[in-house]
Amino acid sequence: MTKAFLFPGQGAQTIGMGRDLAEAYPAAREVFEAVDAALGEKLSTLIWEGEQDSLTLTRNAQPALMATSMAAMAALKSEGVEVTTAAFVAGHSLGEYTALCAAGALSVSDAARLLRLRGEAMQAAVPSGEGAMAAILGLDFAAVMALAEEAAQGEVCTAANDNDPAQVVISGHHAAVLRAVEIAKGKGAKRALLLPVSAPFHCALMQPAADAMAEALETVAFHAPAVPLVGNVTAEASRDPDAIRARLVEQVTGRVRWRESVAWMAANGVTETWEIGAGKALSGMVKRIAREVETRSIGSAAEVRAAVESLKDA
Repeated sequence: MTKAFLFPGQGAQTIGMGRDLAEAYPAAREVFEAVDAALGEKLSTLIWEGEQDSLTLTRNAQPALMATSMAAMAALKSEGVEVTTAAFVAGHSLGEYTALCAAGALSVSDAARLLRLRGEAMQAAVPSGEGAMAAILGLDFAAVMALAEEAAQGEVCTAANDNDPAQVVISGHHAAVLRAVEIAKGKGAKRALLLPVSAPFHCALMQPAADAMAEALETVAFHAPAVPLVGNVTAEASRDPDAIRARLVEQVTGRVRWRESVAWMAANGVTETWEIGAGKALSGMVKRIAREVETRSIGSAAEVRAAVESLKDA
């Protein structure tokens, strides 16, 4: 089977994630220790013993999800499974940083610091209450783009995440997003609901955060990833460090083209995806995009061992 390793984005975080990995694998514990050291605080304590509301804060969720995914990668590596087992890596929004880290383009410490900055910059870009995001279920991308344009009325309202054939997330000014929700309901959407997020990600309102990331990314050592990255804003693969760095800046205001990314991987030979880290949301999206592609989620020690056994049986 030809594999792609996928890394989750914000929303997958849960208290306790990665703890059994750290207990079972010294290499996984070292990942959490490296993130704690990079941030100068015990983020691992928040992840394992804190309050969900605190973990969900963008500044915490982003490095925490990266740490959990990289702990799972460290556990896989200690069992003899290298990132080069995969033909491609890809990550949903912040997961793109994790994918680059997994492929050796970024260090864990640099990824932690970048994601803390990214979370804070995204939170600060728009005053609280001025922006919103909503999930539109049951309408295709073209229909959602059209209704977002209709709802904008001079404000920002656009498709932010093209997740799968029946799920598109919109982002922009609060009033415009509310208008879009009502329009979607009138156009036959199965559901149209505001999301519990703290800022309107992946739209033009995030430009101050994009500027902050452009500055920060220039200070970080980037290497060519060992495995090609399928990028959020291009929906195709690259190993060019300079191009990837530029796309990470564009990604802050740009659309996450996840549906197209998965379709591109399937068209380029991927027959199995491993979702590495917290949750199983990406696997569900993959099944709705490319039903023929098999999926596996790896976020616990037991799931690491099962994945390793699957390679022996292959």
